[in-house]
Amino acid sequence: MMRAAIALLNRDLTIALRIGGGGAVGLIFFLSIITLTPFAIGPDLNLLARIAPAIIWIAVLLATLLGLDRLFQADEDDGVLDVLHTSILPLELIVLIKCIAHWLTTALPLIIATPVFALMLGLGTGDLWVLSLSLLAGTPALTLIGAIGAALTVSVRRGGLLMAVLILPLTIPVLIFGVAAQDPNVPSMLPILVLVAFSLAAIALAPIAAAAALRHI
Repeated sequence: MMRAAIALLNRDLTIALRIGGGGAVGLIFFLSIITLTPFAIGPDLNLLARIAPAIIWIAVLLATLLGLDRLFQADEDDGVLDVLHTSILPLELIVLIKCIAHWLTTALPLIIATPVFALMLGLGTGDLWVLSLSLLAGTPALTLIGAIGAALTVSVRRGGLLMAVLILPLTIPVLIFGVAAQDPNVPSMLPILVLVAFSLAAIALAPIAAAAALRHI
């Protein structure tokens, strides 16, 4: 079973890189939002620094959504999903592996690039590690919540918009605590621990919900 799980992970990582790199597209989208924000708000560095965590979290969420609508859709189109239903791996584990591959190719590059992009918004160097740590703790929850929406809309052609409508309300608590980690009036580790709890809960529950949706296609 372990060998099958590793093979599936390698397959999804290879496909993600061959298609053109969802991570590269996400980084370009992320950079576009960071670059356009000062034009919309103005060149006030103090204002940009105050709202930088919120801007970055929203940009990360939207960049993560870019490839989520294809998380199961490609396998459904070419019949691979039917084969996965009959594999030795539980469907819940298959969902989790696909989410790990998506996080590694989409969210992780954003987290690595975040310190550079945050400096562009005037965020202090002392706050960069808190922001990066909060993203590391919270982005798995965003990916796993998105997997539920992707599973629910897998049989809907161009269901990306519907998926976004379904999952965006569920991501609000993650965004709230992600931004709260930068609040000087709140101990930074408290929101980060809450984000870790969200991600752990998502790891336990989201694959079950997504697998249940996939079984009823």
